[in-house]
Amino acid sequence: MKPAGRISIGEKIGYALGDGAANIAWRGVATFLFVFYTDVFGISPVAVGVLMLVARFSDGITDVLMGIIGDRTNTKYGKFRPWILWTAIPLGIVLSLLFTTPDLTTEGKIIYAYITYILFTLIYTANNIPYGALMAVITGDDKERTVIGSYRMVGAFAGGMIVQGALLFLVAQFGNVNPDVTLTQLEPDKYRVEVSAPRDVENVNIKTKNGVALFSAIDQAGNPAAAPVSSVSFAMKAGTVYSFLVKGESGLTAEEISIIDQKRGYSHSIYLMSVFLALFMFITFYSTRERIRPPKDQKADLKQDLRDLIRNKPWLVLLVIGLLFNVYNSIKQGIVVIYFTHYLNNQLLAGTYLVGLMVASIAGAMVTGFLGRKMGKRNLFIAALIFSGLVNALLVFCNPGDLYPIFALGMVSEFASAIFPTLFFAMLGDAADFSEFRTGRRATGLVYSAGSFATKFGGGIAGAIIGLILGAYHYSGHDSVAIQGAIPGIRMLMSWIPALVAFIAAALMTLYPLTGQKMDEITVTLALRRAGENEEITQTDQHQVN
Repeated sequence: MKPAGRISIGEKIGYALGDGAANIAWRGVATFLFVFYTDVFGISPVAVGVLMLVARFSDGITDVLMGIIGDRTNTKYGKFRPWILWTAIPLGIVLSLLFTTPDLTTEGKIIYAYITYILFTLIYTANNIPYGALMAVITGDDKERTVIGSYRMVGAFAGGMIVQGALLFLVAQFGNVNPDVTLTQLEPDKYRVEVSAPRDVENVNIKTKNGVALFSAIDQAGNPAAAPVSSVSFAMKAGTVYSFLVKGESGLTAEEISIIDQKRGYSHSIYLMSVFLALFMFITFYSTRERIRPPKDQKADLKQDLRDLIRNKPWLVLLVIGLLFNVYNSIKQGIVVIYFTHYLNNQLLAGTYLVGLMVASIAGAMVTGFLGRKMGKRNLFIAALIFSGLVNALLVFCNPGDLYPIFALGMVSEFASAIFPTLFFAMLGDAADFSEFRTGRRATGLVYSAGSFATKFGGGIAGAIIGLILGAYHYSGHDSVAIQGAIPGIRMLMSWIPALVAFIAAALMTLYPLTGQKMDEITVTLALRRAGENEEITQTDQHQVN
């Protein structure tokens, strides 16, 4: 028999799959959408940065509204679980639309990006706020919530591993154009490569599979027409032969020349991911239960709920901290593909790196419950912020050949940063308990609106920072000269710029007031109150029967 407040492992796993699904969407967008917009869809980095920031300005309102709606939803399945069911398929559809590339003008592409991106954030809100609030009503035990939070983050990072680890390889598989490749060796590490395709392809990317050699398009006289780069993006007409000079990699064969239709590759890969997203959401809905309800005499009063919220100091602190650590994580995630593609000259290696980060993240999430009991949630949060930021800043000293240090520093930093969201969502439940303890009222969905707002708006700020810094260095994914000129900005974004954000968050986290001792007091008090209410309800039912 389980102790009071404990839930089964099966239910914990079922709940965790929901964040696995959400992270297929969110990590896919955070990691790949920026580079997809700039390098594949053809939107400028500044325009993308502004889009990601502007689209988030409405999030504060929509997140609060969704929290209010969730608290006032009443069905036989509960308040929050139904929203996971209702939004599963729409979220998969809009994710697919984000990575679909209709043939439009530049202005049309920007309008399409705004419409689909804003729609994505709205549906994600309708799904993720109820999902987060569900953790606070599965159990009233704050320590059990930390354990559930660990399961949740393992699920989240596993979902991230699926999309970040497999997507680039799926892009290569679905984007294969079956080209004809003729390779003529001129010197030991110098070749003339001629390629053609059986169909028109609007945007292909050519490089060697190892990403070491440099390509230069050549004119009819055989002279280089552009500066050498590790990969070239161009449009192909069916049956037309395109010629390149390739240097710097010996022993090449025609099979080692990679030509990928990026538009088709990305869209078909995301379509497949969206199917898994919806399936995992269905499992979460059917495997979980809601057990904690608002006090029986609580009447709906929106003004009072909002008044309680802005007087809830733990919630206010968590709102700011959540925003900052999401900026930190989103900058790190959002620059990885660009960093590996243009600084390390090996885009496919980015997939391996991202899988390594996810493995480190799962390990970090798994030890959070143990470390939280030993150190306390607040102290652990501060230590993790400082440690992760310091380690990440060291990446600024890494050169393109320093693959082992880059992987080691990235994974150690990610191990610590996995602790942030694991603690954050458990602590939002603590903030909901604090409000009920102090006021006798509970608005779980409204409290959890901070989680979705921080995640989305933090990602928007991160996208704007990436876009503005790359724009300041005149980055263009289609211009090899501009790419090389932007390398200093790419390195800064990969290292010390996110680290500064982590240090600011650590300083502000000292203001969080809920110590372990205070939470023990709150948990015991609320358990006694709920036991009293249940006893009163039972006595009333017996009286009615008699």
